[in-house]
Amino acid sequence: MLNRSHSLKKLSIIFLGSLILSLSLGNFSLTTGQVEWGKPVVAQSVDAKQLVQRGVELYQRGEVQGAIAQWEAALKLYQSSNDRSQQAIVLENLARAYPQIGEIDKSRTYWEQVVAIYRQLGNYQQMGRMLTELAQSYSSLGQSKRAIAILCGEYKSETCKSNSALEIARSFQDNLGEAAALGSLGNAYLKRGEYGRAIANLENSLKIAEAINNPLFVASLQNYLGNTYVNLAILNYNRANLAEVRGDRTTANRFKEAAKSYDNQALKYFADSLKIAESQNDIPGQLQAIINSIFVHNRSSSFMLVDDLRQQAIALLERLPDSQKKVYAAIELVRTLQTVNLFAEDFDRTKCLTPEQELTAKKLLESAVSIAQNLKNYRAESFALGELGQIYECRQDYQKALELTQQAQLAADQGLNAKDSLFLWEWQAGRIFQAQNKSTEAINAYQRAVNTLEEIRSDLITSNRDLQFDFRDRINPIYRELAKLRLNQANSQLIEPNTRTKQISFALRTIDSLKLAELQNYFGNDCVIAPANQDLAEANISNETAIFNSIIFPEGTAIIVSFPNGEKKFTWINTDSKTFRQTINEFRRGLERFRDLVYDPKPAQNLYDLIIRPFAADLEKAQIKTLVFVQDGILRSIPMAALHDGNKFLVENYAIATTPTLSLTNPRITKAENLRALAVGLTKEATIDGRLFPALANVSTEINQIQSQLTGSKLLLDESFTYQNLQQELNTTIFPIIHIATHGEFGSVPEETFLVTGNNEKLTIIQLETAIRNMKISDTEALELLALTACQTAVGDDRAALGLAGVAVQAGVRSALASLWFINDASTVKVVNEFYQNWHQKGLSKAQALQAAQKTLISQGGDYAHPAYWAPFILIGSWL
Repeated sequence: MLNRSHSLKKLSIIFLGSLILSLSLGNFSLTTGQVEWGKPVVAQSVDAKQLVQRGVELYQRGEVQGAIAQWEAALKLYQSSNDRSQQAIVLENLARAYPQIGEIDKSRTYWEQVVAIYRQLGNYQQMGRMLTELAQSYSSLGQSKRAIAILCGEYKSETCKSNSALEIARSFQDNLGEAAALGSLGNAYLKRGEYGRAIANLENSLKIAEAINNPLFVASLQNYLGNTYVNLAILNYNRANLAEVRGDRTTANRFKEAAKSYDNQALKYFADSLKIAESQNDIPGQLQAIINSIFVHNRSSSFMLVDDLRQQAIALLERLPDSQKKVYAAIELVRTLQTVNLFAEDFDRTKCLTPEQELTAKKLLESAVSIAQNLKNYRAESFALGELGQIYECRQDYQKALELTQQAQLAADQGLNAKDSLFLWEWQAGRIFQAQNKSTEAINAYQRAVNTLEEIRSDLITSNRDLQFDFRDRINPIYRELAKLRLNQANSQLIEPNTRTKQISFALRTIDSLKLAELQNYFGNDCVIAPANQDLAEANISNETAIFNSIIFPEGTAIIVSFPNGEKKFTWINTDSKTFRQTINEFRRGLERFRDLVYDPKPAQNLYDLIIRPFAADLEKAQIKTLVFVQDGILRSIPMAALHDGNKFLVENYAIATTPTLSLTNPRITKAENLRALAVGLTKEATIDGRLFPALANVSTEINQIQSQLTGSKLLLDESFTYQNLQQELNTTIFPIIHIATHGEFGSVPEETFLVTGNNEKLTIIQLETAIRNMKISDTEALELLALTACQTAVGDDRAALGLAGVAVQAGVRSALASLWFINDASTVKVVNEFYQNWHQKGLSKAQALQAAQKTLISQGGDYAHPAYWAPFILIGSWL
C-alpha cells in the first residue's frame, strides 16, 4: 500500500474552489440594457468592439487565452480614449476569464479596478454587484475574512455596513444582487468553519433565488448547502476518530451519528440540485451534484450505487465543452475511485486503484491533461499530470511516474501561479526517489517541497479553516518524512561527527517549522505567530540546560537531546506509534488515579528508560540542572516531571519546562521584583451548556494568597469575573501576571477550549488572547506569566494537548503555568503559593520555582506525594 495521504482532501478542496466560482455572478445573467451580468459582453466602439467580439467568440469556444489577448488589446484602446464605462465592461470580462487559467489574483486586481470605475461613474448598484464579485475573488484566494468585510462589514458583526455589497443591493431593492451577496457571504463563512452563519446566509440566499425564480442559482446554492453539511460530517467523523483514539466510545458514537445525519442532509441538497439541473439541461450542474454525492455514498460503502453514479458522471463529462471545470471534474472522478478509511490511525489512508480502476483513471486524466494544456491552464495541468504520475508511482513504474511528476512540477511553476500544487509534486518526486533508494535526490526534493510550503503555508492552512483536520494528511507527512530522511543520514556509520550534527539540526528545524504550522492550524487564521530567531533562542540557553525534542513517526519515535556545548545526540524508541500512544495513555491514566493508596511507578520507570536513561550519563557529565521538552503529538499530554528513574521522580533531579517550539520561545531572565497580578477566579458552581461545574472551594484561598504576596494585585472573584471586567482591567492597568483560577477545558479545536466565568458563560481562548493582546505594553513590558490552575485536557487527545502547549504563544506571554488535569484540592493552593514564593521572593527561575514547589509536596509524603496532586502543573514557554 502506497502512502497517498495527501490526496485525501486535496481534490475536495479543488472542487470546492470550482464551486466558489460557480456561485459567483458569472453563472447566472441579469439583463441591464445590453449588458448581461456574468457573461462576456460586447463593448461599443469600432476597433475595440471587434476585439471584444472576437474575444467573446474565442471564450465561447473554450479558447480562454485567446479571448484574454483580445480583451487586453481592447482595454488599452479604451484606456487611451478614457472611455471609463467601456473599460469597466472589458475589465469584467477579463476578471471572469483569468480564473479559468488559474490566475485568481490577477482576477481580483481587475475586480478592484471595476469597482473603482463604477464608484467614479456613480453607478452604485453596479458597484455593489462588483463588490460581490471582488469578495468572491478574495474568498478564492483564501482571504475569507476580507471577503466578509466587503460583503457585510466587520467579521461576525450582527449588522452590515451601509457601504457593503449586501446593504447596497438591499438599498436598491436588487434581489439578485442581494441573493448573490448572501450566497457569497455564506461561502466565506463556510471557508472559516462558521457553519451556523454559513447555513443561515446560504438559506436566506436560497429563499430569494426561489422567489425570483432563478433555478440555476437555486441549484448552485443547494450544492453549496450540501457541501456545508459534507464538511460538517467530515468534521464530526474526525472528532469521532479522536474520541476513538482516546478510548471514549460513547463520545465517538455520538459524533458518528451526527456525521451520518449531516451526510444525509447533504445528499438531500445534492438530489434537489440535480433535479433542477436536469430540468434546465445544465450539464455542469448535474455533474457537480453527482460527483459531490459520490463522495458521501463512498463513506457508506454503497458501492453499486457509486458505480452507477460514476458512469452517469463520466457520460455527462463527455458532453461538457473543454474547460477548467471539465479538467477538475475529471480529476474529481478519479478521486471517487479511491476508497478512504476515515478512521485509519496512520498516515496511509488511501488504497491504490485496481487494474480496472486504473484504466478508467488514466483515460480521464490523460484527457484532462490534454484539455488543460490546450487552455494553457497551468494550475489545472499540474494537478492532472501529478495525479497521473501518482498512478504510475502506485504501480511502481518509477521512471514514468517521475517523468509525469516533473512535468507537473514544471506546469505548477509556470509564472509562479500554482504553488499550491507545486509542493505536492515536489513531495511526490521525493517519494519516488526514496523508493529508488536515491536518498540525496529524495532529501533535495522533500526540502524543495518544504521550502515551497513555507512560502504558501499560511494561506494553505487558513484558506479552508472548516477542513482543518486535513492538515494531518496534506502537510504533516511532508515535514516528518524529510526529518526521517535527515535522521537516517545522521545515523549512518560512515558520516562524520560534524555532518551528523548538521543533519540532526536540519531535522529539528524541519520539525520546528511543522510545529509552527500545527499551532497556526489549531488556532486558525487569527493566530498571530511571530517566530523568534531560533539561533538566538539557542544562544540564550544556559550552560545548565538541555533541550529534549521528540519526533513521532509511524514506525518509531526519535528522542533528540541538544547539549549546551552544541553537541546533539539521539536515540530511537522502536515502538510503533499506535502502541506508543497506548503506553503514554496508560501512564497518564495511572497518574490521575487519586484513590490509589500506593502509586505504581513502573509505567513511569518504563518511559524514563525509553526517553531519559539513554542520556543520563551525558546529562550528569554536563552538570545539567534544567530540562526543556519540545514535545510531539501524544507526548504533549503527559508531565515529564513524573518520569521515574527507580529511586526518584525526574523533577526531583531537574527543573522542567515545556515549549511547543523553541523558535517561539525567548528564554531570558526577568526581574521578579515589583510583580503584580490580575488574579481572577470562580469559587461557586457554574452551569455551561447544561453541564454542571462544581464549586472550587480552595480558589478564594489561592487568590487571596497571591494578593498578599504580590503587592498591588487586583482581584476579580465570582460575579466580578466577567469577560467585560477582564477586558476593562487589562485595558487600564499593566499586569505582568494574569492568574486565572477557574474551570478550564482544552478541546480538539479552539471552539471547545474555554474558561468558566462568574456569570455562567464561556471565556474562549480566542477571547482571552484578544484581551491580552489589546494591552498597551511594550516589548520590555511583555506579560511575564499566564497561570491557569484548574484546566484539564482529555487523556489521549493530542490536539487538546497542543492547544494547551500553545496557550502561551496564542496569548502572547513569555510563560504559562497550567494544569493538564483538574484538581479540586488544597494541593493546588500549596503548589501555587510555593511557586510564587520561590520565583518572586527567592529569585529562582520559573522552572526552578515550580520544581521546588513540587518537591515540597513529594517530600511531605502521604497523599500529596502521589503525582496526581503535583504532576499536572507544567511550565510552558520561557523557563527563566
